[in-house]
Amino acid sequence: MVQDAFTEHRALLFTIAYEMLGSAADAEDVLQESYLRWSAVDAARVDHPRAYLVRIVTRQALNHLRSVRARREEYIGTWLPEPIRTGPAVSEDVILAESVSMALMLVLETLNPTERAVFVLHDVFGYTHGEIAASVRKTEVTVRQIAHRARQHVHARRRRFEPDSSAAREIVQRFLLATSVGDVQSLMDLMAPDVVQISDGGGKVTAARHPITGSAEVARFVLGVARTSITEATGIQAATYNGMPAARFLNDGELDWLVAFEIHDGRIAGLYAMRNPDKLHRADAVRPLDRGEHRLWKP
Repeated sequence: MVQDAFTEHRALLFTIAYEMLGSAADAEDVLQESYLRWSAVDAARVDHPRAYLVRIVTRQALNHLRSVRARREEYIGTWLPEPIRTGPAVSEDVILAESVSMALMLVLETLNPTERAVFVLHDVFGYTHGEIAASVRKTEVTVRQIAHRARQHVHARRRRFEPDSSAAREIVQRFLLATSVGDVQSLMDLMAPDVVQISDGGGKVTAARHPITGSAEVARFVLGVARTSITEATGIQAATYNGMPAARFLNDGELDWLVAFEIHDGRIAGLYAMRNPDKLHRADAVRPLDRGEHRLWKP
């Protein structure tokens, strides 16, 4: 029964941990730690296994997040969340798709750990303030204040999200075609004037260490990359990562790097290039994510 309950809710638990941590590797570590704690519990005395497991994962993720924040501050170049390959079901759930999108995950990085946990549990998963209080070991009044502060912070920085769609994928294909032929004007036309390009190499491979902004600047950067990295690719595949249209660049059949595209009002508003090999080990398999079909705190 212990293993069955954990397996049944694993997708939900992974989704919570990933949204709190921005790392699939760290989320898996949290799930492993949580399973060890869960396996030591007398399951017969637990009335609501899902609620109990969510509390364990939330607390373990909070502890983990506090310990990794210092490492991220010392990160070489720009830090991006570890990309996860997602299926059609994620894109169909707009709330879930936005919650794992690169843009929102970067905004969540600007919250402190408790604010992030409260925002994720309340605004994404629909927990009440009272339910969250039990997980973060705060009073309900305090959680309500934290939620209000976190929501204001996020809403002031978020942009309207558009999940992966056939129209979005067509824009990406036109972008790749314009890149392949070196058409600067077409590239600029496909991008928003204030487009942002962010690369994550982790100091392990060549990558821009700072964000690049503006359609002209990004177009020049993309064409520069095309002369080296893109021409060296032996294959390019369309995919969906973090609920966003993406392109996978292969070298001899192996994933070398990828780019996820943020689309807004028919134009590319953000490009998120993951080149850090440490964050690509788990990027091939589609990750099942779950926001829960019913009230999560109930049996």
